[in-house]
Amino acid sequence: MSPADLRVALFSGNYNYVRDGANQALNRLVDYLLRQGATVRVYAPTVDKPAFEPAGELIGVPSVAIPGRGEYRFPLGFNAAVRRDLEAFRPDIVHVSSPDPTGHAAVTWARRHGLPILGSVHTRFETYPRYYGCAFAEPWAVAILRRFYRRTDALVAPSESMADVLREQGMHEDIGIWARGVDRAIFDPARRDMAWRREHGIADDEVAVGFLGRLVLEKGIDVFTETMAELRRRGIAHKVLVVGEGPAHGFFAERCPEAAFVGFQSGADLARAVASMDLLLNPSVTETFGNVTLEAMASGLPVVAARATGSTSLVSDGITGRLIAPGDAGAFADAVAAYIRDPALREAHGRAGELRSRDFAWDAINKVVADTYLRLIEERGRARRTA
Repeated sequence: MSPADLRVALFSGNYNYVRDGANQALNRLVDYLLRQGATVRVYAPTVDKPAFEPAGELIGVPSVAIPGRGEYRFPLGFNAAVRRDLEAFRPDIVHVSSPDPTGHAAVTWARRHGLPILGSVHTRFETYPRYYGCAFAEPWAVAILRRFYRRTDALVAPSESMADVLREQGMHEDIGIWARGVDRAIFDPARRDMAWRREHGIADDEVAVGFLGRLVLEKGIDVFTETMAELRRRGIAHKVLVVGEGPAHGFFAERCPEAAFVGFQSGADLARAVASMDLLLNPSVTETFGNVTLEAMASGLPVVAARATGSTSLVSDGITGRLIAPGDAGAFADAVAAYIRDPALREAHGRAGELRSRDFAWDAINKVVADTYLRLIEERGRARRTA
């Protein structure tokens, strides 16, 4: 079998209705598979006005809006129409990317039909309860995830650090690395635009500390704003450039009065915004890879990040940025202050990060998933022949 022979059923909790790093990776994967001649059908919640056009054929699954986070949909499993479509499609492998009821139903369906199953891990869902006052639920969440992932034939994780966490949690033994790439035709230090900075109240001699991502609590915006407050207490002059939108905008704005909020950006506008920062601060511990970290590195920025999954596989401490103990706003402030005071250090670490980012080419990265599909199909066929 070759990639052109593949028939892949992909299940996602959010394929294109809200843009995020996970669904960007899935869409790039589908685009790659289609260019190899594979046949792919995607099953995910749909909305009237999605964030972007999907790659491949998208089949809607039953879902409801998540209370308090209405921009997201919660998949409810299969209905008769989805089941009929899946039966007619006749995939030779099932790929599940979210441990929701539809993902669970897809795993059950695939096992019943004797098909191999690949699970991809995109988010540390087990860490979410701590941001909403329910940290006691984390062990329960880990147990639910373990049951889901151990029913697959293999997993792929975005970074070796995330794969190590999955092994420690007993999620699976067969774990490969499906990293993330960066579009070097878009993200480039040359996109820096001083006039654009001035339009947003950032003078040429001011240092802009950047935040990039959805404005939600689980992205660590509490630690970010605490870090900025510490800089203010120390009298260290700085500006904040926030790229992104989300339900925690008010929380962020109230605690970070020096911030310029430029909202959601995409394409060349996003590249300009990132390159116009002076450094990126990414205190999140929920990332499994850290797309925003890689985009900042490709834009020539040093990155100050939490010493957590994803970031530890990208940031070389003291070379391309700094890795700080999660939640330690004082230590984050120390690292950011060092970059604010030393332009030469910012330049050296930014240049090293840009060189490191060149290792992440999308097609080579996505080929790993296609090769994993082929391996699992061959292993399943060999097991049938032996039986």
